[in-house]
Amino acid sequence: MLKNIFGYTSFRHGQEEIIDNILNGKDALVIMPTGAGKSLCYQIPAVLSKGVSIIISPLISLMKDQVDALRQNGVQAASINSSMAWDEVVSIFRLVRSGKIKLLYIAPERLENNGFLEFFHS
Repeated sequence: MLKNIFGYTSFRHGQEEIIDNILNGKDALVIMPTGAGKSLCYQIPAVLSKGVSIIISPLISLMKDQVDALRQNGVQAASINSSMAWDEVVSIFRLVRSGKIKLLYIAPERLENNGFLEFFHS
């Protein structure tokens, strides 16, 4: 999977241990500098796990870059942010509910939206 989906031949220092811990149900707090490979530490477990993984990201541009890269590699991903029309959000909700999205990137302010939270509680 590392090579086929993400295009890497090996893990960076610490990544494999972090991924193994997550896949074994352990909590992980990952603090790494920019560009050190944090994203892979949650993307691989998300792809291998059942259901959708929700990633909270404060930057729309970062969400777009991550989603575009994942889609290019055949991973079903989407983002919901404040610049989207409600009908776009509803369309993504439908994809999530039908199991067609593995990674959903959201902006932090979405966690304050009752409609958004109700969707995930239902």
